[in-house]
Amino acid sequence: VAKPEKKVSGSPAGSYRAVNSQQKLVSLLHEGVDTLDKVFEYAVVHFPQRDCLGTRELLSEEDEIQPNGKVFKKVILGDYNWLSYEDTFHLSQRFGSGLAALGQKPLCNIAIFCETRAEWIIAAQACFMYNFPLVTLYSTLGGAAIAHGLNETEVTHIITSKDLLQSRLKAILMDVPRLKHIIVVDKKPKSLPDLPRGIMVHNVAAVQELGAKPENSKSQVPVPSDIAVIMYTSGSTGIPKGVMISHRNIIAGITGMAERIPNLNENDTYIGYLPLAHVLELSAELVCVSHGCRIGYSSPQTLADQSSKIKKGSKGDTSMLRPTLMAAVPEIMDRIYKNVMTKVEEMSSVQKTLFVLAYNYKMEQISKGYNTPLCDRLVFKKVRSLLGGSMRVLLSGGAPLSAATQRFMNICFCCPVGQGYGLTETCGAGTISDLADYSTGRVGAPLVCSEIMLKDWEEGGYFSTDKPNPRGEILMGGPNVTMGYYKNEQKNREDFFVDVNGQRWFCTGDIGEFHPDGCLKIIDRKKDLVKLQAGEYVSLGKVEAVLKNCPLIDNICAYANSEESYVIGFVVPNQKQLTALAEQKGIRGSWEEICNHAEMEKEVLCIITDAAITGKLERFEIPKKIRLSAEPWTPETGLVTDAFKLKRKELKTHYQDDIERMYGGK
Repeated sequence: VAKPEKKVSGSPAGSYRAVNSQQKLVSLLHEGVDTLDKVFEYAVVHFPQRDCLGTRELLSEEDEIQPNGKVFKKVILGDYNWLSYEDTFHLSQRFGSGLAALGQKPLCNIAIFCETRAEWIIAAQACFMYNFPLVTLYSTLGGAAIAHGLNETEVTHIITSKDLLQSRLKAILMDVPRLKHIIVVDKKPKSLPDLPRGIMVHNVAAVQELGAKPENSKSQVPVPSDIAVIMYTSGSTGIPKGVMISHRNIIAGITGMAERIPNLNENDTYIGYLPLAHVLELSAELVCVSHGCRIGYSSPQTLADQSSKIKKGSKGDTSMLRPTLMAAVPEIMDRIYKNVMTKVEEMSSVQKTLFVLAYNYKMEQISKGYNTPLCDRLVFKKVRSLLGGSMRVLLSGGAPLSAATQRFMNICFCCPVGQGYGLTETCGAGTISDLADYSTGRVGAPLVCSEIMLKDWEEGGYFSTDKPNPRGEILMGGPNVTMGYYKNEQKNREDFFVDVNGQRWFCTGDIGEFHPDGCLKIIDRKKDLVKLQAGEYVSLGKVEAVLKNCPLIDNICAYANSEESYVIGFVVPNQKQLTALAEQKGIRGSWEEICNHAEMEKEVLCIITDAAITGKLERFEIPKKIRLSAEPWTPETGLVTDAFKLKRKELKTHYQDDIERMYGGK
């Protein structure tokens, strides 16, 4: 396990570095390959005929009527069709040349607002080659936020899909007066929505045809300090901020990440289904492209045979693709964990006993560093096949992964889960746990591209002199630290600084502690700290992390303010578990009625209180009242971000009446 020793100064505040980058932080994958267009060219030279981007053929779509009358769209998908590295390169080159012919100028921003698919990467590579800074926006942002991003970056061209043009963009076009060209990645729709005057719609093929003309093939190459991407983060607070990421930044970040994935090579297959407008997915895919891996595209609704859009009896994407690498946000892994555990509960008692025995035996063996080939073959093979059966590394990021889920993935999928920590502001890079490290709840050692220091935070009571481990706000430095927020000087002065050696640092606002072996654990977040009436500090994030381990809870938001003496909570209960509990208590009714039943609130509160005590929460940290929410929180509801992080302000507004009721004693 890479142990990052402390710097020569020996101060507990750090800085902390990986053992193999003590002298100098690493910033390049290959000598001289210092911009993203060169990264792709390197791959094309080394792997011209290998598969690069794969998409499944859509064979048919049908509507399936559910017992409750709702209609679900189901799809039947065929094989993956592949573009080689060479094909992809030519398509990107033509596309970039076509955009230039449509008046897109180097060093002028261009936007992409599109689902995760092959065309996204083709468009992005085109922009990198022609030095068009790429503005990325999550497809789940609200209209006002999208318009804000497009206006702030002054784009005239946007790349999007037919669906998003209809569902999101159409409504705000009047608010984005500079927009002239919309490039649609699908076949050009027969009927276009009524668009404002002066907006032209093109499809990708037409732009590529334009670009193939010999007179249009000049490109201007970027330099490492040029901005490659302006990535809007949906921040848990306020309007989204655009993070300026240079070519040098991304390359340093992917160099650091790639170093933690053992024997990463052109025989690996990656499954891409998370939003590419997120730094985690974009970095992961660029890591793959730089090593000649193939990327097969998917979506959360078609990932596995059991996924919601896959017709019963037909194959989900993982079964067809059999990926070896995958990035997952905890939300998705928690779902897999809960699904498998529900199936285990339904087994016969003999099967169940066998599963539990194998599980516990394997947990003991891997903690000693041994494998369990027999258990894997006899017991866990079936679970492993849920993700295609060939997975060798799972990368988790975006939010903390619960210890139970992490252990479950390690054991049942017979592959290590590397938990990582990074932010858009650091190109998603920071730390990734060593794959041989089966301890839970930690995010690993600093990557070879970054170093970390801990800064004392008096108000929260965290100091680098704390015993047994140094604690404090995590400051991250290195070539992966981005160039700041777009047109936001004030925030840049608050959150970024440059040290005496000219290296950039970012103040993350996260609180961490370093363990003796040099691994980092995230223990708190500055913004989540609330002071109760009697002066006790409560970290809402800590309360939620403990209670999320309770099988009854799918999601939870703790709330408190300084005028009150106790914490309250909003809970999205697990439907299966709560329904079973209601039956046990003889409470009948619809899902909404069960959730709104006072008796159920009481029952769940008792269970939560027990979980809180087991999780060693202080008396004042335990929610005294809760409200059960029948509706799950999804990015579409605007209550959580794309990475499923809670948006506290929006949740507070949404539940304002309940907050007043719970504190008013009514």
